[in-house]
Amino acid sequence: MTTIAILGSGRVGGALATGLAASGHDVTIGSRNPADTAPAWAGKAVSVAEPAAAVEHSVVVVNATPGDSSLKRLSALSRVLSGKILVDVSNATERGPGGMPGDLCYPGSSLAEHLQDALPETAVVKTLNTMLFTVMVDPHSIKAAPTAFLSGDDDDAKRTVRQLLGDLGWPSEWIEDLGDVTTARGPEALMLLVPAIMRRHGMVPFALTIAH
Repeated sequence: MTTIAILGSGRVGGALATGLAASGHDVTIGSRNPADTAPAWAGKAVSVAEPAAAVEHSVVVVNATPGDSSLKRLSALSRVLSGKILVDVSNATERGPGGMPGDLCYPGSSLAEHLQDALPETAVVKTLNTMLFTVMVDPHSIKAAPTAFLSGDDDDAKRTVRQLLGDLGWPSEWIEDLGDVTTARGPEALMLLVPAIMRRHGMVPFALTIAH
């Protein structure tokens, strides 16, 4: 069992909290308004707390906050994030028309790299950002085998994240370690395709995959 804090209580954070708790992990959602968030989790094996408290009592922290504000939010938690593994599943894009993803916030770089620079005592691992949130916790739900990419500088942290992905149902052969944190640029750039995909197909499960 791993103690996990999930920052962000939207659809992505909620799906990951449910999936990881069902796998036997001790999960706490970090919410800026815990009194408003807690009723939705009443009776479930997930706790709700202020972000700093959730992070402080966890080994692994999942960033499921909106990517365009993640850097500011997590930088404010630098002290409690020290020594933690930060699993970054967010995509940093400008807000496009109708709430669709727009241009990348960090062209020529990535949110993961900016987080790692801002949090040097934290091991940042980028993963699960190339798919609809439902596929994150149910990779067998789509016809083709999806790929979960890993990018990060700390090999031990990536091994821990790989184990957590396995707990969510990801076979090892569907997980692709791309290398250091700079390799997150490619997976994050997938968001430039998402508006066109969603206009054609709607909110249906999708993921990027590598076909060998």
